[in-house]
Amino acid sequence: MEKWDLFDKHRNKIEKQITRGDEMTPEEFHLVVHVCIFNSKGEMLIQQRQPFKQGWSNFWDITCGGSAITGDTSQQAASRELFEELGIHYNFEKIRPHFTINFERGFDDFYLIEYDVDLNGLTLQAEEVQAVKWASKEEILKLIELKKFIPYYESFIAFLFEGRHHYGSIRL
Repeated sequence: MEKWDLFDKHRNKIEKQITRGDEMTPEEFHLVVHVCIFNSKGEMLIQQRQPFKQGWSNFWDITCGGSAITGDTSQQAASRELFEELGIHYNFEKIRPHFTINFERGFDDFYLIEYDVDLNGLTLQAEEVQAVKWASKEEILKLIELKKFIPYYESFIAFLFEGRHHYGSIRL
């Protein structure tokens, strides 16, 4: 069973852990990480969720993501999730998330990296991922329109593509 550290609303770790699925109080939050890999052509590596996966079955999603487990830093969680889901080794130690989005029960850290990955060399986690492919922003938006991709805001997808080369929200 997956154990999570809990945080207060200011993202200070509190002295409490829970098992995934346990109730959290309204003052308790957890950390989730997402990694978006872009190739040198400007395409994003996307994955298709397994048909038996709870939540968004068969839908396409960004490269990878998941909850940090007890003891993980954000960077360790990103590295672990990327390796577990796709078999990709990547060192996140010297980088920080490009941005964090607060959601109702926690914090979503997003890492945007450029890395030309050979799809044939990936090891897909059978419990979570059924397929992967490279996709342009336009292809992802079309998949969202067709209700085949998790329904992120179109502007969010555009932000991922536009913001991948630098931190912040100002064009440099």
